[in-house]
Amino acid sequence: MHTFQTIFRLALKDYFYERLLSACAIMGLAAVLAPLLVLFGVKSGIINTMSDRLLQDPRNREISPVGSGRYGADWFSALSKRSDVDFVVPQTRSIAASMILYKKDAAKPRTLVVSLIPTGDGDPLLLQYGRIPTEVRQVVLSDTAARKLNVKAGQDIIGKVGRSVAGAKEQVMVNLQIADVLPHEAYVREAAFVRLELLEATEDYRDGRGSKAFGWPGPVRPAGSRVYPSFRLYARSIYDVSELRNMLMDQGLEVYTKAEEIETVKSLDRSFNLIFALIAVVAVLGYFASMVSNVLANVNRKSRYLGISSLIGFSTGNIIWYPILQSIATIVFGFTTAVILYKTAEVMINRLFTEFLASGEYVCRLSIVHMLIVLVLMLVLSIMASAYGAFKVSRIEPSEVIREV
Repeated sequence: MHTFQTIFRLALKDYFYERLLSACAIMGLAAVLAPLLVLFGVKSGIINTMSDRLLQDPRNREISPVGSGRYGADWFSALSKRSDVDFVVPQTRSIAASMILYKKDAAKPRTLVVSLIPTGDGDPLLLQYGRIPTEVRQVVLSDTAARKLNVKAGQDIIGKVGRSVAGAKEQVMVNLQIADVLPHEAYVREAAFVRLELLEATEDYRDGRGSKAFGWPGPVRPAGSRVYPSFRLYARSIYDVSELRNMLMDQGLEVYTKAEEIETVKSLDRSFNLIFALIAVVAVLGYFASMVSNVLANVNRKSRYLGISSLIGFSTGNIIWYPILQSIATIVFGFTTAVILYKTAEVMINRLFTEFLASGEYVCRLSIVHMLIVLVLMLVLSIMASAYGAFKVSRIEPSEVIREV
């Protein structure tokens, strides 16, 4: 009895002997598969790039209140305990959240009015683009503010806060250190990110009170919980933005988010998936039908030789592998050709759009996992397509072959 290895060698030798027909089958598969790989690569590259940009930029997770409210310590405590909240910090009145920054310079002293923005441990914006100030006298400046003051990280500046009491103008100063400077894309306006303690002291001073921590004169603020008019809030991920927004709106709060932009990417992903699925189904069904007809034609054309193989000792179980092995060979070589064509197109497409992409971003990209999934699916389809051909092989009667010979 002949073994499976023998029928394996015979099937491949016959496959390479008829190299013209085999090449046509290989190129037919590559012609169908390569455009699908390019289409899926573009879909994957564009959507992944847009998703990565959304995921990596903390500003897309920010939820900003519209108008003023009244938020106490209990409200902030409950919100910070939610699993979908990444960071939340109270914010004082915007009219009081400003400071004059002064840089001593013998040639040309510089002053600039900046907005004070509260920050704290875990601030996603500063973790992404800079560093969080660890002390109350440290500040992180926006790029615009730093350029206008002509300062950089590590330098010292003076902060000035003024108020009017009974018609008399008063002013206090505080020595500050620049912990870091944010890049322009992180925050475009003139601003200084400070610890909440400095922001609260600034508001209290403008309200006619003093601050022991900074040595500012005035009566001490009465004991009791502070109520804030606003906040800075970041969701845990872009997929939590809508839920947090709906929760806040249920509380009667008007908020601004980038949920629409996030939903646009999700909708685009769904649309791409639908279009790709429709094209893939039509193309695969067409090629599947072509493969079935080719396998059957090949089996019918070689039924005499397959019958003789049965007569000379090949078992039916081994012979039915004949069309299956040849189909698998077509898939392996056709898939390899398609991948080569896809990789060529991938390089060309990504080079065309290099100027629009950041480092590590792609317009067209498929991972090894995607490639392996496609290969496995094609192998399954090839076995299915050759199954009926294998069935016909098993039905060949040696007696019919003897009569024809």
